[in-house]
Amino acid sequence: MATDAPRPAFYALDSGGWRDYVTLLHLPYTAWNLSYVVIGAALAPTIDAGRLIPTLVAFFLAVGIAAHALDELNGRPLQTRISDRTLIALAAVSLAGAVALGIYGAIAFSPWIALFVLIGAFAVVAYNAELAGGRFHGDLQFALAWGAFPLLTGAFAAAERISAAAAVAAAFAFCLSLAQRRLSTQVRDVRRRVVGVSGRIERRDGTTEPVTTETLIRAEERALQLMAVSVVLLAVALVLLHR
Repeated sequence: MATDAPRPAFYALDSGGWRDYVTLLHLPYTAWNLSYVVIGAALAPTIDAGRLIPTLVAFFLAVGIAAHALDELNGRPLQTRISDRTLIALAAVSLAGAVALGIYGAIAFSPWIALFVLIGAFAVVAYNAELAGGRFHGDLQFALAWGAFPLLTGAFAAAERISAAAAVAAAFAFCLSLAQRRLSTQVRDVRRRVVGVSGRIERRDGTTEPVTTETLIRAEERALQLMAVSVVLLAVALVLLHR
């Protein structure tokens, strides 16, 4: 019976000090999310850095910091030692900064951006704080909030409209994020809840392999890592296409 205790996430560092703050950022998944923003912006005829950079910063503050701080506050899934007070402060200040950048965009470019700001701020709090008994915290909600929405926001911030191409790309982001959620559910369960695994795999050629926590998550986690890298590379490729 295997009783090894894996880290709460493949990107989690040893607990304590500055390492907890790095772990809190969920860097591979934050990069994945920000890549959707870039992909959306890249669907415009031109990429305006004056629009894209503030949008990326807003999403980094809202998702990379605020959403993940609220998530950690709700049950400590990453097992950090960051105090509740600090997590609340990080969430509040970061979300306020993201909203402020959104208001700037609404004033400087299009008042419709304010609608994206409202939806995004609500999604961060409702999903990660599991409001209404967790009704906003599910697979479809994840795919909408962390897949389709950032891509549509990046597209609208860049072109001030949602094109047919952006709508199709949002469907791509939705489906890929749904796949991410389905894969990560198994990984999170094993890494954060399972305390022991027993059994063995017997093959027709007579070979056997003990069942361990690594056996249960190896393929899913490698797929998640490759998917994250692939989306980032796609975003970079689309940016280079505009040069």
